[in-house]
Amino acid sequence: MARSKHMSLSPKGSLGECTGFHKGECWRILSSVFSMFLFCVLKVTAEVGKLLGEEKVDAILCVAGGWAGGSAKAKSLYKNCDLMWKQSVWTSTISSHLATKHLKEGGLLTLTGAQAALSGTPGMIAYGMAKGAVHQLCQSLAGASSGLPSGSAAVAILPVTLDTPTNRKSMPDADFSSWTPLEFIAETFYDWITGKDRPSSGSLIQVITTGGKTELVSAAHL
Repeated sequence: MARSKHMSLSPKGSLGECTGFHKGECWRILSSVFSMFLFCVLKVTAEVGKLLGEEKVDAILCVAGGWAGGSAKAKSLYKNCDLMWKQSVWTSTISSHLATKHLKEGGLLTLTGAQAALSGTPGMIAYGMAKGAVHQLCQSLAGASSGLPSGSAAVAILPVTLDTPTNRKSMPDADFSSWTPLEFIAETFYDWITGKDRPSSGSLIQVITTGGKTELVSAAHL
């Protein structure tokens, strides 16, 4: 196939690294750590513009995120809400804006939501609120006047638990057979980028792993 290029916007975490598994095909990987929203918007937008110029990419993969627990009563609520917004919503916002400038027509933008945020998350208010906002953003980007290039698609993956070294360390007694391998996510992105089984724009795709077997289920089918 023709050489493809994609951008992966993420913290320096496991999923961000895993999406670079096709580096041998000369796909360009960009990884950033985001802190201050306004600074990041200006900095990232300007730097990507300098890097790409008039060149367009086939896909932009936003695999940034994080987790924080706590109810509305938690002393850490404000701090956690700020953190979750930065890690999930702001990174998705930046990725979406970059897609309007640098994504090819017919290209792919992926965002990272959460299966848990399809319903209430009383024990992790900040996390659920931020991921719910990502879901809404994805659906809004599917609209005709969203600003995305013609024929492009915005799709959000909604994993339950990803099988990362950090998660294994923090939950050593968990059932790992219900965790989704990062390689599955990377392969799924590859298929969608190349046009295989790509969901329609605005889709929220649950990633559900049971007994070591992973399947993709559209949230609209529930």
